[in-house]
Amino acid sequence: MSKDHLERNGMRAAWISLVSNVVLTLMKLIGGFFLRSSVLIADGIHNAGDVVATVATFGSMRISRNPADEDHPYGHGKAEVLGAAFVAVVLAAAAIYMAYHALEALFEPPPPAHYLALGAAIVSLVWKQWLYTYTMKLGRELSSKGLIATAYDHLADVYASIAAVIGIGVGLVGGWTGYPILGYADPIAGFAVSLLVLKLAYEMGKESIDVLMEKAVPAEQLKAYAELVRQVPSVKRIDRLRARELGTHVFVDIRASVPEHMTIREGHNVVKHIQQTIRSSRPEVDEVLIHLNPWSHDSNETAGTAKEP
Repeated sequence: MSKDHLERNGMRAAWISLVSNVVLTLMKLIGGFFLRSSVLIADGIHNAGDVVATVATFGSMRISRNPADEDHPYGHGKAEVLGAAFVAVVLAAAAIYMAYHALEALFEPPPPAHYLALGAAIVSLVWKQWLYTYTMKLGRELSSKGLIATAYDHLADVYASIAAVIGIGVGLVGGWTGYPILGYADPIAGFAVSLLVLKLAYEMGKESIDVLMEKAVPAEQLKAYAELVRQVPSVKRIDRLRARELGTHVFVDIRASVPEHMTIREGHNVVKHIQQTIRSSRPEVDEVLIHLNPWSHDSNETAGTAKEP
């Protein structure tokens, strides 16, 4: 599947997420207020935050696809990272609101549970699980921070829907058995969901900050790049290899030693060979910057000081 086709699918996934969140928000809020379901209202507020977050993701994906220009010579890839960070903030705010609303409900008489509220929670659970699977698959194929953030947002909704199903279900059991105190399972479930959503927000925010601060890519990824460089016959030693994420792409910085008798033309060909080898094998790599050092048998004795993965 071509990259253009994947990107079109990614935009389609963002639209599906947006429309789904609008529909689910209306369904949960209307149902929650009429049926007096604390966890359903909290879940609806969470979905309302998802609408804002999905719009941010959609916008950041469109910006990140713009080519490099004079003001942004490295492209616009970090727009998706900023979008993911915004999603994390929205999730954290939604989690805090849900926790407050759930604790407040514990000091009020529990309302009777209703089958319609249970049905709404089940529909949300099934639909959000499918959205999570679909969006995460595309996000990983595209290395899209925005789509992956949206997928985790859907996963938070899955947790919320599971808690809603349990809370409302226990409340229904309380009505059947004559134990109305079981109705408090609804707000307790809502509070539990808020903690899970807050954890997801923290993890997403930390990942976004790592990218913005240009944290190095994982060691396994660096080793994979190093192996590709070593496949080039003229490379005698890797003196330094670094890589960083820039939104959906990776930039690789290499210092490599080649025989000192090589001409500038031969060195230029080695650089092109390294770049083509890495880019053809690792589609996430957008740019490879290479500096060549002279190598001789005498210089090889100091190879132990080379900063190689």
